[in-house]
Amino acid sequence: MKRTVITGLLLAAALLAVTGNVYARGKSDSGAAKYIIATDTTFAPFEFQDAAGNYVGIDIELLAAIAADQGFGYDLQPLGFSAAVAALESSQANGVIAGMSITEERQKKYDFSRPYYDSGVVMAIRSDNNEVKSYADLRAKRVAVKTGTEGATFAEGIRDRYGFDLVYFDESPFMYEEVKAGNSAACFEDYPVMGYGISQGNGLKMVTDMERGSSYGFAVLKGKNQELLKMFDAGLVNLRNSGAYQRLLDKYIAKQ
Repeated sequence: MKRTVITGLLLAAALLAVTGNVYARGKSDSGAAKYIIATDTTFAPFEFQDAAGNYVGIDIELLAAIAADQGFGYDLQPLGFSAAVAALESSQANGVIAGMSITEERQKKYDFSRPYYDSGVVMAIRSDNNEVKSYADLRAKRVAVKTGTEGATFAEGIRDRYGFDLVYFDESPFMYEEVKAGNSAACFEDYPVMGYGISQGNGLKMVTDMERGSSYGFAVLKGKNQELLKMFDAGLVNLRNSGAYQRLLDKYIAKQ
């Protein structure tokens, strides 16, 4: 209960921080349409901060390239995944790009772009843990997940079958620390995110094959900002055709 209250306060604070300049689409200095785009804060390699504190990653650079290709402006608001979605639903953001999986449930509330990345879910444990090798080894143990993600949905779907408990976090790094500290036996995360994290020394290792997940898409509120959605799709097609899209993926995700 305490964590729910704290999460609610943090969400309210995040939304208040952007209130006043995000209610509606405006105009850029050049006169082009300008949008408020919300994103996650830490979901490497899709969005994260570099050593200089700048937000970088696949989502961030993809959005920038599409905006340049289609001639629109935007203000990026790194809020965290849950807060980004809440900003979209309250019309305080025009769109969300945050490694957001396209699911049937979400399609009831949001309109999505063409998929720009096909992902999946893996289970990871502490790098020196040699006891947990499969879902069956999670029985009577605690498992960490990130709120609102494909990994959380997958874990919820197999929880009763394998008899483990779930604890939720708003940020991936907090979830990883939970596992490294030994408070949880494992965590579930999107494959490219976990793979990148391990390559950067996050102290974890993957012990399952990737479970097929949903594709990622850019989202707007259902029936709203359709011109933005069309521009995103058109820009994505152009970037794929030019090879720029693949070069961006190769920059952050090693070829298998």
